[in-house]
Amino acid sequence: MAVTKGKIITITSVKGGAGKTTFLLSLANIYNKNNKKVLIIDNDLFSGDIETILNQESKKDIYVLFEDITNNNFYDIDDYITNYSENIDFISAPHDPRYASKVRGNFLNLLFNRVSSKYDVILVDTNHVLNEINLVTMDHSNEIIYLMNNNSMNLKNMRTMISIFSDMRLNNYKIILYEARDKGKTIFNKFDIKSLIKDNIDYIIPSDYFNKDIDKYIVDGKIFEMINKLQKGKTGRVFEKIALDLIK
Repeated sequence: MAVTKGKIITITSVKGGAGKTTFLLSLANIYNKNNKKVLIIDNDLFSGDIETILNQESKKDIYVLFEDITNNNFYDIDDYITNYSENIDFISAPHDPRYASKVRGNFLNLLFNRVSSKYDVILVDTNHVLNEINLVTMDHSNEIIYLMNNNSMNLKNMRTMISIFSDMRLNNYKIILYEARDKGKTIFNKFDIKSLIKDNIDYIIPSDYFNKDIDKYIVDGKIFEMINKLQKGKTGRVFEKIALDLIK
C-alpha cells in the first residue's frame, strides 16, 4: 500500500520583516482546527524565532540534527522534534546563531523524507536569501508562498524573483499581498502591483488582520489566542481558503 506523503509548504519573502512567521502560524492554526497533523521547521537559521514565539524550549535544534546526520549519529527523527500541542510539533532553528553558517543543505533530503510520512502538512519558515538551504527546501516543496508588502522595494524584488523562477521553470509558487504587515500602506493599487511584478496576486490578507499588541501575546506565550481572535469572520474565511487550497 502506498504511503501518503504530507504537503511541504515553504513560507518566504523577498525582503525581511514581511510577516512570514505570523502567517505561517496562522496557517498552522487552520490546519490544527481541521485536525491535520502539522510540523513546523524553522529554516530561518540565523534569526528564526519559532521556538521563542511558541514559548517552548526545544529538545534539539536543527543544527544538532545536521551534525548527527553528518557524523552518522542519527537514529530517530523524533529525537529532534518538539511537541507543542496535540496536532502541532516543531524543529527549531539553531539556538546559537554562530552555528547557522555551518549547516549545509545535504541533510534536508533525509529530513523531508522522514517527516513527510508522519505529518499531513510540513510548514517551513525561511529567510529571504537565496542560499543553499532555501534552494534545496524549495526543490522539496509542493508549494512556495511569497509574502509581499505594498512598497516599491518589495515589488522590485518580487519582479526579479519571478524572472528567476521563470528561468528555473518553477511554477509552484503563490504570491500573497500581506496588507496586515504594513497597516495603512496603500502606495500602489492592485492593478499597479500586477503591472509592476508582471504576475498575478493569488491572495490578499487584508489590513484588519493586524494586532498592535502582538508583542504582548508573544511574551505571554499566547500567540494562538491572538490568531484565533484575528481569524474570526471574513478574514478567518480568507485564511481557511488559502490553507485548504494549499493542501488540495
